[in-house]
Amino acid sequence: MDSSDQKLHIAMFPWLAFGHMIPYLELAKLIAQKGHQISFISTPRNIERLPQLPPNLSSSLITFVKLPLPSVDDDFPEAAEATTDVSQNKVMKLKKVYDALQQPLTHFLESSNPDWLLFDFAAYWAPATARNLGIPCAFFSIFIGACLAFVGPTSPEISPDDRKNPEDYTVPPKYLSVHGGDEGL
Repeated sequence: MDSSDQKLHIAMFPWLAFGHMIPYLELAKLIAQKGHQISFISTPRNIERLPQLPPNLSSSLITFVKLPLPSVDDDFPEAAEATTDVSQNKVMKLKKVYDALQQPLTHFLESSNPDWLLFDFAAYWAPATARNLGIPCAFFSIFIGACLAFVGPTSPEISPDDRKNPEDYTVPPKYLSVHGGDEGL
């Protein structure tokens, strides 16, 4: 079989915000149009609120996998499954609830054995999970690379940064090496 004819099964696991889920869904549609199978993984309520697939796209190519959010906090709203469902001060709790999806996601990956896992920023544990299962994975960012490079790593152990104020973000960060033409910076 020609490698260009090989059809893949790709699992996609976006963060629980529609500004992330919708770009992931758009990517899923583009990949599915090439004949690849997509498992789009999110919570039941989020999947129900996503835009409908276009009629020209075979629904057999995109499967919506519903992983119910585990209850990990009595103070967390029961019907909340996305950032739009919670106030800003509850988003960190939503991230903790999202982390509790690691085990259900692992079970799904074990049983479905996808060729690839595409994951979002909040699933920091996804690469280790995929590696343990022998599944290649990739981080799909909804942000452009320049933004990620400028904001940089979140861990001070990776790259210490002393930027604390908005003004500090008006110059390149210390950990970002600019090659050539940086004399005027």
